[in-house]
Amino acid sequence: MKLNIKNIIMGGAIALAIGLTSCVDDLNVEPINPQVSQEFDQQAVFTKIYASLGMTGMTGTAGGGDLDAMGIDEGQSGFYRTLWYLNNLAGDEAICNWMTDQGVPEANYAGWTDTDVFVQGLYYRLYFGVTLCNHFLDMTSDATDEETLLQRAEARFIRALNYYYLMDMYANVPLVTKVESELPQQAKRADIFAFLEQELLEMQNDMSEPGAGLYYRVDRAAAWTLLARLYLNAEVYTGNARWADAATYAEKVINSSYKLAESYPALFMGDNGENADAMQEIILPIAQHGDYTKTYSGSYFLVAATHTAGMPEWGTIDGWGGIRPRKSLAEKFNAGSDDRALFFKWNEDPSIILPDKFINPKGDGIEGGGWAVTKWNNLSAKDSDLANGILVPVASNDPEVKVPETDIPFLRAAEAYLTYAEAKFRLGEDGEAIAKFNALRTRANAQTVSNLTLDLLRDEWSREFYFEGRRRIDLIRFNSFGGNTDYKWDWKGSVANGTAFDAKYNILPIPAGDINANSNLTQNSGY
Repeated sequence: MKLNIKNIIMGGAIALAIGLTSCVDDLNVEPINPQVSQEFDQQAVFTKIYASLGMTGMTGTAGGGDLDAMGIDEGQSGFYRTLWYLNNLAGDEAICNWMTDQGVPEANYAGWTDTDVFVQGLYYRLYFGVTLCNHFLDMTSDATDEETLLQRAEARFIRALNYYYLMDMYANVPLVTKVESELPQQAKRADIFAFLEQELLEMQNDMSEPGAGLYYRVDRAAAWTLLARLYLNAEVYTGNARWADAATYAEKVINSSYKLAESYPALFMGDNGENADAMQEIILPIAQHGDYTKTYSGSYFLVAATHTAGMPEWGTIDGWGGIRPRKSLAEKFNAGSDDRALFFKWNEDPSIILPDKFINPKGDGIEGGGWAVTKWNNLSAKDSDLANGILVPVASNDPEVKVPETDIPFLRAAEAYLTYAEAKFRLGEDGEAIAKFNALRTRANAQTVSNLTLDLLRDEWSREFYFEGRRRIDLIRFNSFGGNTDYKWDWKGSVANGTAFDAKYNILPIPAGDINANSNLTQNSGY
């Protein structure tokens, strides 16, 4: 079978390519050229499906980008970085001082439009992933061998993951399950929810048992985790709460072979893909490697952007100094000790004075104000002694270590604990909720609680998952993001003490290019 990918147009605006860049060493296969007709290479396309989560193109940090035709800077076009910008910068956790970079001010203050670079980049990246999966599923539809059936289940999961973010962030989008040239029809958010629910319920039976497959590939627990997240946010997506279902699937993860790591910091260190303690919690790691997965859109971005000269060793030579924690994040850790409070403080005041300036790495660090986050780094958990300030970088063959080895723990078991706690609390079953809530606080050596509130749950989602690319999703569920809400944070809506912004920003606009190219699409309200 042959396919000329240059002829595939999704919604008139997404010129999609199927190439291959290996995502982990044990999945190395020969790259394929996406610009010419090719015999279908099952292993190459399957590997590219996973690589699309962790890389941006064919040749590393830049060159042969997947989305070159869209005019988007390759370094900012990756799956994780675009998700991170739009889910973290607009909320109460992070702010970026690269105000002259296109799209950054809009992300900081939730002011994006239908031509915003990150709004477009994420949309096209997600549909690129969808089309890769559709192509693989089309070409293997008649297969009956065990290996291919397992690969098909995993491809369906990755497609569902991409569609989850399309539904969550853009709401009413085209739902396409085959590679075709016809302009797609727009689907309602609730219909995409139903599709995802059915897909995840069906595919789980064809996936590996939890922990039984290769580390970098998804298994049944990944499907349960995404189902639990789907149900936890069901009221946002469909108008109908599904708290009991969220608790059911979260409990499946909790009772599986995946367990909470003993060390929270180890989850975000350079050897997390080799550290048995960290690996037991990570359900879906996005592979990152200094030699094989060079990209500005993965952990390289987070490690470099949160560090600068004057800070303790972080394991690479790059420190871009662009992203800081907002004061509202720092203050969530005021109530005593907590191993998750991974900050570097130039002084005791976490206030950001000038959003467009980073911290002065000399002297008291006040220039732009604020602290720095040290959560993401390229240090060795095995060789470092964080408590005593002994920081040892991960060993590397490269004397000038730039790209970290730190895998992205994209889905991890801790999510199931907080999902279960919140769902049970909303059902009025406080005892079960508190037990799982306190399991995370005990792991963090933080004070446990005897009572829960929605505000406490909202803040705990941040304490556990800050700077991991999901905050906007949780804030919307707690009615704390856009619209008439009393919940404020520093520099919300570009005002120092925070001000409300329009509820329309709870959903992103569909890119103008797709609207203009496809008469079947209607823009989201307010854009």
